[in-house]
Amino acid sequence: MACQSVSIINMDEQALLGLNPNADACYRQKAMVYFEQLKESQDAWEVCAEALAKDIYSDDHVKFFCFQVLEHQIKYRHGGLSPAQQQLIRESLMKWLQCQLMNSQPEKPFIRNKAAQVFALTFVMEYLTHWPKFFYDLLSLVGLNPHGVDVYLRTLMAIDAEVVDRDILHSPEEVRRNTLIKDGMREQVIPSLVESWYQILGAYQQSHPEITCQCLEVVGAYVSWIDLNLIANDRFINLLLSQMSVEDLREEACDCLFEIVNKGMDPTDKTKLIESLCQVLQSAGFFNVDQEEDVDFLAKFSRLVNGMGQSLVLSWTKLAKGGEVNDAAEALRALEAKVPLLLQLLVHDDDDISANIVGFCYDYLNVLKQGSEWQSDMLQFPLLTDQQKTNVEVIMLAVMKKLTYDEEYNFDNEGEDEAMFVEYRKQLKMLLDRLAQVSPDLLLEAVGRVFNTTVQRWQTASFMEVEVAIRLLYMLGEALPASHGAHFSGDTAKTSALQDMMRTLVSSGLSGYQHTSVSLEFFETVVRYDKFFLVEPQHIPNVLMAFLDHRGLRHSSPKVRSRVAYLFSRFVKTLHKHMNSFIEDILSRIQDLLELAPPENGFPALLTSDDQLFIFETAGVLIVHGESPAERKQALMRSLLTPLTDAFRLLLVKLASERDEERRAALADCLSHAVGFASRTSKAFSNKQTVKQCGCSEVYRDCLQTFLPALSCPVQRGSLRSAVRSFLHRMIICLEEEVLPFVPAAAEHMLKDCEAKDLQEFIPLISQITAKFKDQVSPFLQQVFMPLVLAIFEVLCRAAEDNDQTAALEKQMLRRSYFTFIQTITSSGMNEVLANQGAENVERVLFTIIQGAVDFPDPIAQKSCFIILSKLVELWGGKDGMAGFPDFIYKHIVPACFLAPLKPSFDLTDAQTVLTLSECALTLKMIHLRRGPEFIQYLQEYLPSLQVSPEITQEVCQVLQQPDAKVFKNYMKAFFQRAKL
Repeated sequence: MACQSVSIINMDEQALLGLNPNADACYRQKAMVYFEQLKESQDAWEVCAEALAKDIYSDDHVKFFCFQVLEHQIKYRHGGLSPAQQQLIRESLMKWLQCQLMNSQPEKPFIRNKAAQVFALTFVMEYLTHWPKFFYDLLSLVGLNPHGVDVYLRTLMAIDAEVVDRDILHSPEEVRRNTLIKDGMREQVIPSLVESWYQILGAYQQSHPEITCQCLEVVGAYVSWIDLNLIANDRFINLLLSQMSVEDLREEACDCLFEIVNKGMDPTDKTKLIESLCQVLQSAGFFNVDQEEDVDFLAKFSRLVNGMGQSLVLSWTKLAKGGEVNDAAEALRALEAKVPLLLQLLVHDDDDISANIVGFCYDYLNVLKQGSEWQSDMLQFPLLTDQQKTNVEVIMLAVMKKLTYDEEYNFDNEGEDEAMFVEYRKQLKMLLDRLAQVSPDLLLEAVGRVFNTTVQRWQTASFMEVEVAIRLLYMLGEALPASHGAHFSGDTAKTSALQDMMRTLVSSGLSGYQHTSVSLEFFETVVRYDKFFLVEPQHIPNVLMAFLDHRGLRHSSPKVRSRVAYLFSRFVKTLHKHMNSFIEDILSRIQDLLELAPPENGFPALLTSDDQLFIFETAGVLIVHGESPAERKQALMRSLLTPLTDAFRLLLVKLASERDEERRAALADCLSHAVGFASRTSKAFSNKQTVKQCGCSEVYRDCLQTFLPALSCPVQRGSLRSAVRSFLHRMIICLEEEVLPFVPAAAEHMLKDCEAKDLQEFIPLISQITAKFKDQVSPFLQQVFMPLVLAIFEVLCRAAEDNDQTAALEKQMLRRSYFTFIQTITSSGMNEVLANQGAENVERVLFTIIQGAVDFPDPIAQKSCFIILSKLVELWGGKDGMAGFPDFIYKHIVPACFLAPLKPSFDLTDAQTVLTLSECALTLKMIHLRRGPEFIQYLQEYLPSLQVSPEITQEVCQVLQQPDAKVFKNYMKAFFQRAKL
């Protein structure tokens, strides 16, 4: 019902119909257009202000719309309003609020929130200037009317979001304004606001718990920046503590106390505040955690205890560092007194309650760690008291208990709950690591006890118990330092304890436990402690069988099979020297896992193609590092790779004739996998075990011969070229000069019908060959150089849409690759490749380098260009250099060195650009080195043409002639900084 008589207001009723979410699309569109019109209009917002002030519309969406228009006006146009218009906004808001006090029903929450935002925006704009009595006006109007108090509290929270919230980024001007607002509020109004909160909390806790909760939230938000004494006093704290016993209020009361405890203050005062709080909470029975059934409240209470505990740790740290012995001892006593409560919350069945106390637990262990390290004379801190040792043991047992999976954990379809538990486990692992630092002996003993007890009865134990027992053994490896036995050497007591547990693990039959989590944990731990098998290699055969049979690679779970494929490769890499007698047996057992799965097969493969990569690598390691003679290694490698090459030939023929696009993609994937698998086997070779020494050169040459025709396949070209190119990269490393006969044909295929991406990926291959083989490939490079360069020019010159960001980026990357290629040639001392291209082509290439140095705002490419120019000056710029090149230096290279840094796009605050400038300076140094006084004379004529004064010209020439290049680089940076002012 309207609180005032309705006046005729000129609003577009048709457009307003579209504000309803259920309205037709055409009406909604009309409403959006109307909204934009009102926003842009100079005075149309006044219509909305009047509609709100007179409560004309009953439709919630129209009211919200009016507030939105008003919000836009205040946010973006407030400075342009006349004093009368600003006054109209203030009056309209207060009249709207007055209507709320008279209405029997409050507005919907979404309208009240929007109204609060508009009040807050108006406050921020006007509090320091036109509306210093904002809060007094608000409070005097609302009194204790529940509708009015609700809007008042929402407004306070909206002001907190605008002025205080640190998660919102503010401009420097806004930060300055917000600081002035807070200072003004502290001086003028905060005591009155605090009094209003006290009155609201007392008046409404029975009749309107939701308003009381809102008020508690406000107190918690404001306490961080107001005088704490206004809140942390007997009157206020007793009221808050009384609300801790009211079911509807206690969660918010808990949060409010947490914010009070977190307030920065003097460490001694903080300790006293927390102690007085705890005394009352304990007397009221809140420390009896076991008797509390409301887990939501306990989660809040746990957070409060965590805040109190961490604050006490902080107080102790500050006091101890400040040498305040008595106060530090008091803080430590207070801290120790909270540990029983900490432990109750840590072991609670609900993980949220436990997780909320982990921070305090971690900090407490840190205190114990520091105490055991310091033994400070001043604090007379003992190593660990008996009580502290007991606390450490109880924390250990709590962590071990809480690490255990829940029976409801869904291993097959992990959702949000499972993800939260995994995150919680990470927190518990941090505690375990810290426990290891406080008392490694206690941890080792406790884990040993749990592990041995569980493993003795593993056949009857639940999967959760078995998994966590193995998990704890695994975690020890990271928690204990290496000297404590991670490598089974050093401290005998610790190494023997770990060794005993590992021996028990691999000989107990535990690997046969039928649960995914246990299977995974078993293999993870075996690989985590693979060094154990170097000490006791007799266990390798049993563990190998576990990897190879239904427990590992043939497990019923794809998740286990996938992880085991990776872990098996790691296990073999570490222990291959102990597997010589099993090599052929292993290879025969994994034979079916090495098969290429063509798309028409139809049977689900045991392993994905990514998993198979690890199996191929493992097979390669076993063959290469075995003790067989070279002929046997060659035979084994051939039997490993021949099925791949045979399948590749057949599939390539099929692909060429296939018409269905989906089938083509599947065939191309399969072909790419075949190449990838062959490539992965080559990772087994090292400097000690080369392809040649193992007699495998011919096998890989045959692979190359088989794979190269795929480069000219007209369909699915991208994925096939990428796979074969990767294989070529590997073969350049493995086959060395034996790969060279294949390179010309490969290059010819790859330069046909090139896209920017093809060329960009081909250039690193040519660069690798150039850098590795140098003079050996000079004839080939001379032959392929111009076709490659022309292909690059052709792609770079292709027209593209102005807004095609992808094409622009591809061209930029190709340009970079091109300059890197030229840089590789010049840096490898192969200048004859470029020199023998004919004068016209050489000149064309040189101009592209000058262009790259000056015209493209890409500091990475520019740096490459100056490196090339410097190298060319070194090679060709002397008295006996290339004919005509000195002329090119003066006409083009020297100007480039000055014009590029003078460009507006050359940003001297950017680190990459500064590196480019260094190379530019080194180019000038190189010109001086090769041309001597002639260059100085040239500069004395050239620099004045750039409006450089005679004094600065002389300065440049003097610094250039100094031997230290660093001095010249720094000078040139300063020179261009001055020039660009």
